[in-house]
Amino acid sequence: MEHKSDRLGTPLAAGIAGFVFAVLMAVVIILTRLALPAGGGTDSLALDPGQRRAARVALAVLPFAGIAFLWFMGALREQAGAAEDRFVSTVFLGSGLVFVATLFAGAAAAGTVLNETQQQFSSFGRHFAYDLLTTYAMRMAAVFMFTTSSIGRRIGVFPRPLVALGYLAGVTLLVTGAALPWGELVFPGWALIVSMSILRSLHHTHSRPAGRA
Repeated sequence: MEHKSDRLGTPLAAGIAGFVFAVLMAVVIILTRLALPAGGGTDSLALDPGQRRAARVALAVLPFAGIAFLWFMGALREQAGAAEDRFVSTVFLGSGLVFVATLFAGAAAAGTVLNETQQQFSSFGRHFAYDLLTTYAMRMAAVFMFTTSSIGRRIGVFPRPLVALGYLAGVTLLVTGAALPWGELVFPGWALIVSMSILRSLHHTHSRPAGRA
């Protein structure tokens, strides 16, 4: 019985952590998009009180999204176990860590250029933070989706439609980058679907023996 609980614990952690990350990351992206609309070539961008509040909340939520993602990534890697491919696993781990580092760098850049007195974002800081989120972080997310889908297919924990969805979403983010409006939501959307699939599979696995008893 204890062995069964240990076996079910890792998928449960992956599902819960992925769900939390998906929700928090979606909140961060939506608030960031509202506070820092794309475009604008002026030296500074005046923010109204609502935009400033959205930016502050996004910066406060983002670290927790990053922490949840690290738990999600660790639980997924543990689930692969001895069946993991070292090459794919290395790319999986590297892309996930770079994604989190890029997110935190973008948050730090946005936080330092937000001027409390003049209520402005400098042009350089605004574009730097925006590009880190919409271009570099999302392309690392695309690589993470590729490798996660490959690992899930290899060990047989992802159904074929979910694997195909991961590849398609990864290609979308890798090719379009910031060109697709609100395209950053593809990543937390994918993470949410993966988490729900893991939790549903875990529920079926847990309830099947009880039905037979």
